[in-house]
Amino acid sequence: MTDARARRTTAPHRSSGVHLWRDVPGKPGAEGRHVPDHGRMSANPHDALPIRLNVDDSDSPSDVVDALFLGRFATGEQPYSHAVNIDRVRSGATLLPPGARVLRAARDDDRSATLAEGDGWTLLISRWNRGADVTVTATSEELAARVLGEATDGAADEPEPQPENVTMGFWYVSPRRGPHRTTRQISAGTWDEVRANYTAPVADAMDRLMKTTPEDIAGRLLLLHGPPGTGKTSALRTLARSWRDWCQVDCVLDPERLFSDVGYLMDIAIGEEDSTGKGRWRLLLLEDCDELIRGEAKHTAGQALSRLLNLTDGLLGQGRNVLVGVTTNEDLERLHPAVVRPGRCLARIEVGALTRREAVTWLGTEEGVGREGATLAELYALQRGTSPTSLPEPREGADSGLYL
Repeated sequence: MTDARARRTTAPHRSSGVHLWRDVPGKPGAEGRHVPDHGRMSANPHDALPIRLNVDDSDSPSDVVDALFLGRFATGEQPYSHAVNIDRVRSGATLLPPGARVLRAARDDDRSATLAEGDGWTLLISRWNRGADVTVTATSEELAARVLGEATDGAADEPEPQPENVTMGFWYVSPRRGPHRTTRQISAGTWDEVRANYTAPVADAMDRLMKTTPEDIAGRLLLLHGPPGTGKTSALRTLARSWRDWCQVDCVLDPERLFSDVGYLMDIAIGEEDSTGKGRWRLLLLEDCDELIRGEAKHTAGQALSRLLNLTDGLLGQGRNVLVGVTTNEDLERLHPAVVRPGRCLARIEVGALTRREAVTWLGTEEGVGREGATLAELYALQRGTSPTSLPEPREGADSGLYL
């Protein structure tokens, strides 16, 4: 799914290794020369602070292209800028408007950069994998908007959503682009289709959660805890489908960084207003956050726990329709009391194994099912003909599958 957000900026936003130097009047310049002070600030910012470029061997050709693109904006020749981000670019789309003249083209290991121009405008295309950033500077705001529209018209690849799919966002910090959100179509069954994957008390609790509406929200924290392999992640995918009419679901891929980086947290928590104007809620999913919410978290995680709690019912969360969903393998007794206190949680569900009777009904046979029942992951292993006891031990940090 394409996440394209057009924005007007005071300057094109780029992350480049090329250094921009400004010679300040009355002070030594970049090369030690003295810049005359005329006693007053020039009417033109570029006259007061002329731009100089410093390139070294750590800079790539793409960095140079980025820096060259800034020239006409910095001098004021083209003082208007519009930009758009496209998560998935249609195959064959050049992102070049009609009449564009390509000035530079560079390709690095992880991205490519193209610099082009036309009458009164300059365009920069930065591409990586399937996505791209397109930025235009121009002599007028209307021209910048028109050229950007021509360059990106029909370029976004938006596959037709399937009824069983749901759009889910993924947040992460990119070394080049900072906090970034991308989207994917995630397959998710209906709750009626997957309800039998959970033991009766869990299914009853999930019944209420799946039917939740914005008017029902009392707490801002959703906590799913229990042993690995019981279906916590699978339940969250189904929840995203059940809530898709009123809630945008985003998974944070680096939650340990989210609560240690204030800028990242602010970008996610109180960043953009809802562009649809429908006042949709947002659910931020943080998976396997044992260190963040266990009993000793206040000591080991520093301010991270405090910021999590502040996001759910403190000043940070005020005026924002934000829910936080957390999964953990920890027992309830080991969780920090501030996390599980009454009033904070919208739902607090322990997801356990199916009983023996439920497991036999699910599998259709008693073979391989122990007296204590089985987890969802064990049942799928038995269904495939693989005994859970013969499964290899997972490597530390390895993907544990879709049924955590």
